[in-house]
Amino acid sequence: MNVAVIQFPGSNCDADALHAARMNLDPSARFVWHTEEGLPAGTDLVFLPGGFSYGDHLRSGAVAARSPVMQAVKAHAERGGFVLGICNGFQVLTEAGLLPGALSRNQDLHFLCKPVHLRVENNQTAFTSAYTPGQTLEIPIAHGEGNYYADAQTIEALEGEGRIIFRYLDNPNGSLNDIAGIVSERGNVLGMMPHPERAVEALLGSEDGRGLFQSLKQHRTEVRS
Repeated sequence: MNVAVIQFPGSNCDADALHAARMNLDPSARFVWHTEEGLPAGTDLVFLPGGFSYGDHLRSGAVAARSPVMQAVKAHAERGGFVLGICNGFQVLTEAGLLPGALSRNQDLHFLCKPVHLRVENNQTAFTSAYTPGQTLEIPIAHGEGNYYADAQTIEALEGEGRIIFRYLDNPNGSLNDIAGIVSERGNVLGMMPHPERAVEALLGSEDGRGLFQSLKQHRTEVRS
């Protein structure tokens, strides 16, 4: 699976994202700077990493969502290509309209950096097939604006369509319905606040994030076969 990791000014999880992608998906995964107007030929997965793009000016992800490269990312998603947005990347996806809802300040107004426990709500997606339904994962978070919200109609649709694929067991930030990660209607765009790329090696305390990358790799293998 060919992977492009987008770099914005203020990204600080881009090296983590590249390492996880090279370790689990694509040894030749590469960075793409935000001013580029296209993606590398053959890109399968676009990875929007965490951080503080543009210093969170205006709103988290608001400026990054309007970077030149995002037009190519949107076109990639519209073609059915995979997009993975982690933390700030999730914020960028909502600001760009690739996912519904928005992320606001954590309910206690504090920056949170700690391991949390998630439940796999739907393992019938390209991002979660390596997990079992209801499986508990330990994945770290690191955010100040991870409180997911949307209008009642949107929440109802996400619930009814099985598009909430990760849910907090002990909600750390106040997200509606304990939402930790959602997918688009087509299932090819995932946004989540926890950092699976920081949970791919036992040395770091958890390997629970590897299932996400294994799921994508398996999906790509099945498609090609």
